[in-house]
Amino acid sequence: MNVDWTRFCEVVSAAENIILTSHIRPDCDALGSCLGMAGILEALGKKVRIVCGQAVPPNLAFIDPDKRIMCINEDIQPADLDDADLHMILDTSAWVQLGPMADVIKASSYKKIIFDHHVGEDDIDAELFKNTTAEAVGRMCVEAAEHLGVELTPEISTPLFAALSTDTGWFRFPSVKETTYNTAAKLVVGGANPAAIYGHLYERETVGRVRLRGTVLARVQTEIGGRFAHTYIKPEDFANTGAEQTDTEDLINLALEIEGTRFAVILVGQIDGGYKLSFRSRCDSHANVVAAEFAGGGHKAAAGAFIESDDFETVQKQVLEHVRKVLKAEFGE
Repeated sequence: MNVDWTRFCEVVSAAENIILTSHIRPDCDALGSCLGMAGILEALGKKVRIVCGQAVPPNLAFIDPDKRIMCINEDIQPADLDDADLHMILDTSAWVQLGPMADVIKASSYKKIIFDHHVGEDDIDAELFKNTTAEAVGRMCVEAAEHLGVELTPEISTPLFAALSTDTGWFRFPSVKETTYNTAAKLVVGGANPAAIYGHLYERETVGRVRLRGTVLARVQTEIGGRFAHTYIKPEDFANTGAEQTDTEDLINLALEIEGTRFAVILVGQIDGGYKLSFRSRCDSHANVVAAEFAGGGHKAAAGAFIESDDFETVQKQVLEHVRKVLKAEFGE
Protein backbone atom coordinates (compact mmCIF):
# COMPACT_ATOMS: atom_id res chain seq x y z
CA MET A 1 0.00 0.00 0.00
CA ASN A 2 1.38 3.41 -1.00
CA VAL A 3 0.34 6.81 0.28
CA ASP A 4 -2.01 8.88 -1.89
CA TRP A 5 -0.06 12.09 -1.40
CA THR A 6 -2.54 14.23 -3.30
CA ARG A 7 -5.31 13.17 -0.94
CA PHE A 8 -3.03 13.52 2.11
CA CYS A 9 -2.24 17.11 1.17
CA GLU A 10 -5.95 17.81 0.71
CA VAL A 11 -6.77 16.50 4.18
CA VAL A 12 -3.96 18.44 5.82
CA SER A 13 -4.78 21.64 3.95
CA ALA A 14 -8.41 21.47 5.11
CA ALA A 15 -7.45 21.18 8.79
CA GLU A 16 -6.43 23.97 11.14
CA ASN A 17 -6.27 22.33 14.58
CA ILE A 18 -4.48 18.98 14.55
CA ILE A 19 -3.74 16.38 17.22
CA LEU A 20 -0.90 13.91 16.74
CA THR A 21 -0.84 10.58 18.59
CA SER A 22 1.35 7.50 18.53
CA HIS A 23 1.55 4.22 20.44
CA ILE A 24 2.23 3.46 24.08
CA ARG A 25 5.63 2.05 25.05
CA PRO A 26 6.93 4.54 22.47
CA ASP A 27 10.16 4.24 20.51
CA CYS A 28 12.05 6.85 18.52
CA ASP A 29 10.03 6.28 15.36
CA ALA A 30 6.83 7.01 17.28
CA LEU A 31 8.12 10.05 19.14
CA GLY A 32 10.40 11.38 16.41
CA SER A 33 7.69 11.10 13.76
CA CYS A 34 5.22 13.01 15.93
CA LEU A 35 7.74 15.78 16.61
CA GLY A 36 8.89 15.97 13.00
CA MET A 37 5.32 16.00 11.69
CA ALA A 38 4.42 18.69 14.22
CA GLY A 39 7.18 20.89 12.84
CA ILE A 40 6.03 20.26 9.28
CA LEU A 41 2.42 21.12 10.05
CA GLU A 42 3.33 24.21 12.05
CA ALA A 43 5.39 25.44 9.09
CA LEU A 44 2.03 25.49 7.26
CA GLY A 45 0.46 27.59 10.01
CA LYS A 46 -1.46 24.79 11.70
CA LYS A 47 -2.13 24.54 15.43
CA VAL A 48 -0.60 21.24 16.56
CA ARG A 49 -0.64 19.29 19.81
CA ILE A 50 1.04 15.93 20.45
CA VAL A 51 -0.94 13.83 22.93
CA CYS A 52 -0.13 10.20 23.66
CA GLY A 53 -1.21 7.50 26.08
CA GLN A 54 2.08 7.40 27.95
CA ALA A 55 4.77 9.90 28.85
CA VAL A 56 8.11 10.06 27.04
CA PRO A 57 10.46 7.51 28.67
CA PRO A 58 13.51 9.04 30.39
CA ASN A 59 16.02 7.41 28.03
CA LEU A 60 14.36 9.12 25.05
CA ALA A 61 13.70 12.50 26.69
CA PHE A 62 16.50 14.05 24.60
CA ILE A 63 14.28 13.82 21.53
CA ASP A 64 11.77 16.27 23.04
CA PRO A 65 13.83 19.05 24.68
CA ASP A 66 10.86 21.43 24.69
CA LYS A 67 8.59 18.82 26.34
CA ARG A 68 5.97 19.10 23.60
CA ILE A 69 4.65 15.56 23.93
CA MET A 70 1.79 15.49 26.43
CA CYS A 71 0.34 12.50 28.27
CA ILE A 72 -3.45 12.24 28.32
CA ASN A 73 -5.09 12.61 31.74
CA GLU A 74 -1.83 13.96 33.16
CA ASP A 75 -0.72 16.95 31.09
CA ILE A 76 -4.00 17.46 29.28
CA GLN A 77 -7.60 16.26 29.60
CA PRO A 78 -9.78 14.72 26.87
CA ALA A 79 -12.17 17.69 26.96
CA ASP A 80 -9.27 19.98 26.02
CA LEU A 81 -9.09 18.26 22.64
CA ASP A 82 -12.68 18.91 21.60
CA ASP A 83 -11.68 21.91 19.50
CA ALA A 84 -9.57 19.81 17.07
CA ASP A 85 -10.66 19.15 13.49
CA LEU A 86 -8.14 16.43 12.61
CA HIS A 87 -6.51 13.61 14.57
CA MET A 88 -3.45 11.99 12.98
CA ILE A 89 -2.38 8.61 14.39
CA LEU A 90 1.24 7.81 13.57
CA ASP A 91 3.21 4.53 13.63
CA THR A 92 0.33 2.28 14.66
CA SER A 93 -2.98 1.02 13.33
CA ALA A 94 -4.02 -0.94 16.42
CA TRP A 95 -6.43 0.06 19.18
CA VAL A 96 -4.49 -1.79 21.87
CA GLN A 97 -1.36 0.23 21.14
CA LEU A 98 -3.10 3.53 21.74
CA GLY A 99 -3.61 2.92 25.45
CA PRO A 100 -5.89 5.50 27.11
CA MET A 101 -5.94 7.56 23.93
CA ALA A 102 -8.10 4.85 22.34
CA ASP A 103 -11.11 5.95 24.40
CA VAL A 104 -10.50 9.58 23.46
CA ILE A 105 -10.37 8.73 19.77
CA LYS A 106 -13.47 6.52 19.92
CA ALA A 107 -15.47 9.28 21.62
CA SER A 108 -14.38 12.07 19.26
CA SER A 109 -16.25 13.37 16.25
CA TYR A 110 -13.39 15.04 14.35
CA LYS A 111 -11.77 13.50 11.27
CA LYS A 112 -9.13 10.83 11.87
CA ILE A 113 -6.33 9.59 9.68
CA ILE A 114 -3.66 6.91 10.15
CA PHE A 115 -0.11 7.57 8.97
CA ASP A 116 1.71 4.28 9.32
CA HIS A 117 4.02 1.67 7.81
CA HIS A 118 2.82 -1.48 9.59
CA VAL A 119 1.01 -4.33 7.87
CA GLY A 120 -2.59 -4.79 9.02
CA GLU A 121 -4.94 -2.52 10.91
CA ASP A 122 -7.86 -2.57 13.31
CA ASP A 123 -11.31 -1.17 12.58
CA ILE A 124 -10.32 2.36 13.56
CA ASP A 125 -12.71 4.76 11.82
CA ALA A 126 -9.90 6.57 10.05
CA GLU A 127 -8.69 7.26 6.53
CA LEU A 128 -5.53 5.27 5.84
CA PHE A 129 -2.27 6.71 4.58
CA LYS A 130 0.08 3.74 4.74
CA ASN A 131 3.26 2.57 3.08
CA THR A 132 4.03 -0.93 4.29
CA THR A 133 7.33 -0.94 2.40
CA ALA A 134 8.65 2.11 4.27
CA GLU A 135 11.38 1.29 6.76
CA ALA A 136 10.15 3.95 9.20
CA VAL A 137 7.34 6.44 9.56
CA GLY A 138 10.14 8.98 9.91
CA ARG A 139 10.92 8.47 6.22
CA MET A 140 7.25 8.97 5.36
CA CYS A 141 7.33 12.27 7.26
CA VAL A 142 10.20 13.47 5.09
CA GLU A 143 8.14 12.59 2.02
CA ALA A 144 5.18 14.45 3.54
CA ALA A 145 7.33 17.56 3.95
CA GLU A 146 8.32 17.37 0.30
CA HIS A 147 4.75 16.99 -0.92
CA LEU A 148 3.55 19.80 1.35
CA GLY A 149 6.35 22.10 0.23
CA VAL A 150 7.95 22.42 3.67
CA GLU A 151 11.71 22.92 4.00
CA LEU A 152 13.47 20.69 6.50
CA THR A 153 14.90 22.50 9.54
CA PRO A 154 17.07 21.23 12.42
CA GLU A 155 13.96 21.05 14.62
CA ILE A 156 12.22 18.83 12.06
CA SER A 157 15.26 16.87 10.90
CA THR A 158 16.69 15.87 14.28
CA PRO A 159 13.74 13.81 15.58
CA LEU A 160 13.13 12.36 12.11
CA PHE A 161 16.75 11.20 11.84
CA ALA A 162 16.37 9.52 15.24
CA ALA A 163 13.20 7.86 13.96
CA LEU A 164 14.80 6.62 10.74
CA SER A 165 18.07 5.47 12.28
CA THR A 166 16.56 3.52 15.17
CA ASP A 167 13.85 1.77 13.16
CA THR A 168 16.57 0.51 10.82
CA GLY A 169 18.93 -0.58 13.61
CA TRP A 170 21.22 2.32 12.77
CA PHE A 171 21.00 1.32 9.10
CA ARG A 172 21.76 -2.38 9.67
CA PHE A 173 18.38 -4.02 9.04
CA PRO A 174 17.33 -5.63 5.74
CA SER A 175 14.73 -2.89 5.33
CA VAL A 176 17.52 -0.43 4.48
CA LYS A 177 17.72 0.53 0.83
CA GLU A 178 18.97 3.34 -1.35
CA THR A 179 16.04 5.58 -0.39
CA THR A 180 16.97 5.13 3.29
CA TYR A 181 20.37 6.70 2.78
CA ASN A 182 18.93 9.37 0.49
CA THR A 183 16.45 10.27 3.22
CA ALA A 184 19.18 10.31 5.86
CA ALA A 185 21.25 12.63 3.67
CA LYS A 186 18.33 15.03 3.32
CA LEU A 187 17.93 15.11 7.10
CA VAL A 188 21.63 15.82 7.62
CA VAL A 189 21.39 18.67 5.12
CA GLY A 190 18.33 19.83 7.08
CA GLY A 191 20.38 20.06 10.27
CA ALA A 192 20.38 16.64 11.93
CA ASN A 193 23.62 15.72 13.72
CA PRO A 194 24.04 11.92 13.54
CA ALA A 195 26.94 11.82 16.01
CA ALA A 196 24.99 13.73 18.66
CA ILE A 197 21.88 11.60 18.13
CA TYR A 198 23.92 8.38 18.36
CA GLY A 199 25.52 9.64 21.56
CA HIS A 200 22.14 10.31 23.16
CA LEU A 201 20.88 6.88 22.15
CA TYR A 202 23.82 4.57 22.75
CA GLU A 203 26.53 6.31 24.78
CA ARG A 204 24.61 7.22 27.92
CA GLU A 205 24.28 3.82 29.57
CA THR A 206 23.27 3.62 33.23
CA VAL A 207 24.62 1.07 35.67
CA GLY A 208 21.09 -0.33 35.91
CA ARG A 209 20.79 -0.92 32.18
CA VAL A 210 24.22 -2.56 32.04
CA ARG A 211 23.24 -4.89 34.88
CA LEU A 212 19.91 -5.66 33.20
CA ARG A 213 21.76 -6.49 30.00
CA GLY A 214 23.88 -8.94 31.96
CA THR A 215 20.74 -10.57 33.36
CA VAL A 216 19.25 -10.89 29.87
CA LEU A 217 22.45 -12.40 28.46
CA ALA A 218 22.82 -14.87 31.31
CA ARG A 219 19.36 -16.24 30.57
CA VAL A 220 19.76 -16.70 26.83
CA GLN A 221 18.89 -20.21 25.66
CA THR A 222 19.25 -21.56 22.13
CA GLU A 223 17.31 -24.30 20.39
CA ILE A 224 16.70 -25.85 16.99
CA GLY A 225 20.35 -26.12 16.09
CA GLY A 226 21.09 -22.65 17.42
CA ARG A 227 18.59 -21.01 15.10
CA PHE A 228 16.22 -19.99 17.89
CA ALA A 229 17.41 -17.84 20.82
CA HIS A 230 15.22 -16.65 23.66
CA THR A 231 15.51 -14.89 26.99
CA TYR A 232 13.34 -13.00 29.47
CA ILE A 233 13.00 -10.26 32.06
CA LYS A 234 10.79 -10.56 35.12
CA PRO A 235 9.20 -7.53 36.81
CA GLU A 236 11.41 -7.88 39.88
CA ASP A 237 14.53 -7.65 37.74
CA PHE A 238 14.10 -3.89 37.48
CA ALA A 239 14.39 -3.40 41.23
CA ASN A 240 17.16 -5.99 41.50
CA THR A 241 19.32 -4.30 38.86
CA GLY A 242 18.30 -0.68 39.37
CA ALA A 243 17.13 -0.49 35.76
CA GLU A 244 14.14 1.39 34.41
CA GLN A 245 11.42 -0.39 32.45
CA THR A 246 12.40 1.66 29.43
CA ASP A 247 15.92 0.17 29.59
CA THR A 248 14.61 -2.95 27.82
CA GLU A 249 14.63 -1.17 24.45
CA ASP A 250 16.67 -3.15 21.88
CA LEU A 251 17.84 -5.82 24.36
CA ILE A 252 16.20 -8.43 22.11
CA ASN A 253 18.91 -7.69 19.54
CA LEU A 254 21.53 -9.15 21.89
CA ALA A 255 20.05 -12.60 21.28
CA LEU A 256 19.97 -12.04 17.55
CA GLU A 257 23.70 -11.25 17.56
CA ILE A 258 24.57 -14.88 18.30
CA GLU A 259 26.04 -16.53 15.23
CA GLY A 260 23.53 -18.85 13.58
CA THR A 261 20.48 -17.32 15.25
CA ARG A 262 17.61 -16.89 12.83
CA PHE A 263 14.79 -16.02 15.22
CA ALA A 264 14.85 -14.41 18.67
CA VAL A 265 12.28 -13.78 21.39
CA ILE A 266 12.33 -11.84 24.64
CA LEU A 267 9.56 -11.81 27.25
CA VAL A 268 9.55 -8.62 29.31
CA GLY A 269 7.48 -8.56 32.48
CA GLN A 270 5.82 -5.19 33.03
CA ILE A 271 5.85 -3.59 36.47
CA ASP A 272 2.13 -2.82 36.18
CA GLY A 273 1.29 -6.32 34.95
CA GLY A 274 1.47 -8.48 31.88
CA TYR A 275 4.27 -9.50 29.54
CA LYS A 276 5.50 -7.62 26.50
CA LEU A 277 6.77 -9.90 23.75
CA SER A 278 9.38 -8.89 21.19
CA PHE A 279 10.21 -10.98 18.13
CA ARG A 280 13.09 -10.66 15.67
CA SER A 281 13.48 -12.71 12.51
CA ARG A 282 16.13 -13.36 9.89
CA CYS A 283 14.29 -16.20 8.22
CA ASP A 284 11.09 -17.01 6.35
CA SER A 285 9.15 -17.27 9.61
CA HIS A 286 8.15 -13.62 9.75
CA ALA A 287 8.08 -11.88 13.11
CA ASN A 288 4.76 -10.14 12.44
CA VAL A 289 3.05 -13.44 11.58
CA VAL A 290 4.27 -14.97 14.83
CA ALA A 291 3.20 -11.87 16.78
CA ALA A 292 -0.28 -12.07 15.25
CA GLU A 293 -0.80 -15.33 17.15
CA PHE A 294 -0.75 -13.19 20.30
CA ALA A 295 -2.82 -10.30 18.86
CA GLY A 296 0.32 -8.35 18.05
CA GLY A 297 1.89 -7.06 14.87
CA GLY A 298 4.78 -5.28 13.25
CA HIS A 299 7.13 -6.14 10.42
CA LYS A 300 8.70 -9.23 8.89
CA ALA A 301 11.96 -8.65 10.74
CA ALA A 302 10.64 -7.11 13.97
CA ALA A 303 7.30 -7.32 15.75
CA GLY A 304 5.73 -7.29 19.19
CA ALA A 305 2.72 -8.33 21.21
CA PHE A 306 1.39 -8.20 24.77
CA ILE A 307 -0.11 -10.87 27.01
CA GLU A 308 -2.16 -9.73 30.00
CA SER A 309 -0.99 -12.38 32.41
CA ASP A 310 1.45 -12.35 35.31
CA ASP A 311 2.00 -16.11 35.20
CA PHE A 312 5.51 -16.22 33.76
CA GLU A 313 5.72 -19.99 33.34
CA THR A 314 2.42 -20.16 31.46
CA VAL A 315 3.28 -17.20 29.21
CA GLN A 316 6.75 -18.55 28.48
CA LYS A 317 5.44 -22.01 27.66
CA GLN A 318 2.71 -20.61 25.38
CA VAL A 319 5.10 -18.37 23.45
CA LEU A 320 8.01 -20.77 23.12
CA GLU A 321 5.83 -23.70 22.08
CA HIS A 322 4.30 -21.67 19.28
CA VAL A 323 7.64 -20.36 18.04
CA ARG A 324 9.16 -23.85 18.15
CA LYS A 325 6.27 -25.17 16.08
CA VAL A 326 6.71 -22.43 13.48
CA LEU A 327 10.48 -22.80 13.22
CA LYS A 328 10.43 -26.60 13.10
CA ALA A 329 8.00 -26.37 10.20
CA GLU A 330 10.49 -24.13 8.39
CA PHE A 331 13.73 -25.88 9.26
CA GLY A 332 12.39 -29.42 9.45
CA GLU A 333 13.70 -30.28 12.92
